[in-house]
Amino acid sequence: MSCSLALSNSPALSPPMSLFRNNTPITSPSPEALNLSLTHLKPSSSPSSPCSPFRLRLQKPPSGSLLFSSVSTLASSSDSGSTAALGPRSASAILKRKRPTRLDIPMATTALHFGVPVPPCEVMREVEREGCGYSVYCKRGRREVMEDRFSASVKLQGDCKQAFFGVFDGHGGAKAAEFAALKLEKNILDEVVGRKDETMVEEAVKAGYLKTDAEFLKEDVTGGACCVTALIHNGSLVVSNAGDCRAVLSRDGAAEALTSDHRPSREDERNRIETLGGYVDLCRGVWRIQSCLAVSRGIGDHHLKQWVIAEPETKIITIKPEYEFLILASDGLWDKVSNQEAVDIARPSCVGINKQNPLSACKKLVDLSVSRGSSDDISVMLIQLGQY
Repeated sequence: MSCSLALSNSPALSPPMSLFRNNTPITSPSPEALNLSLTHLKPSSSPSSPCSPFRLRLQKPPSGSLLFSSVSTLASSSDSGSTAALGPRSASAILKRKRPTRLDIPMATTALHFGVPVPPCEVMREVEREGCGYSVYCKRGRREVMEDRFSASVKLQGDCKQAFFGVFDGHGGAKAAEFAALKLEKNILDEVVGRKDETMVEEAVKAGYLKTDAEFLKEDVTGGACCVTALIHNGSLVVSNAGDCRAVLSRDGAAEALTSDHRPSREDERNRIETLGGYVDLCRGVWRIQSCLAVSRGIGDHHLKQWVIAEPETKIITIKPEYEFLILASDGLWDKVSNQEAVDIARPSCVGINKQNPLSACKKLVDLSVSRGSSDDISVMLIQLGQY
């Protein structure tokens, strides 16, 4: 690129005056060069001191370049006053950006099981079911995946007076809760039937829990689950729990807890953990084992198995006419709703001459807990004891 600069009244650089008398335009239309003039330099008013031009001379672009082709075409089009298209190599063609290839992202699928098969692509936020003598409603909290599970079996061994129910609250994933929902019932019934002795039912239930826990640990997966189960067998109600799922009985409208939550805040549980070499501390208002888990019993939890045991506590009572219904629920309910509140809300839908609607009662309890700020998964099961 070459550049020439002329300054007026300079003895060394003043060009001849004929240069400024030339009628040729400063900017040459010749395609041999592109001439740019700076118009902000105004000529002097003195006739003896004419303004010196400032020319920037650019070398000619290669004849095959896009710039030369476009500029030449534009210049010729402008001179002729034509508004025709610029041709296949027009400026619009140069600036046009090709649309990127569309990306096909596969949809992730999640299969959840709540004791019954479900479509593999279905991600459930709410689950409800009504069966012979029971109703259950589950609602997912703020997690992406529901970690609660339940199981319900009636007419065991063809006897309509025998049944098994359970609610399972998973933590660290849903694997343990799902495993317990599928296996615990069978393991308990196998132990009960195998022992024959009715006085050994409590030991049979304990063996069923421990066997389920041992089988899950062999799966070599993370997570754990709290459990509460109710076995109706030969006129007796056998209620067991490991963790903070709870069973509450309505006795003529009065709430009676049949289980006690297994949490590190319980003095006997804390003593057991510390005797085994563990520790319990308060983390942001919640008592936890090894600063980690807020329950002290359950299925799974391999990394804390030394202190988080699967041995349940069991209570056996004979079913009486005043025993109206039983509520099995995860801690998502009990953290926000008291035992008596739960019975008071459920009772009008479960007892009386009016049309009974226990499923509606389950939903009312879940909605009440949510309205009070619960962000946890919530599962509520109502069992009508009058049928047994």
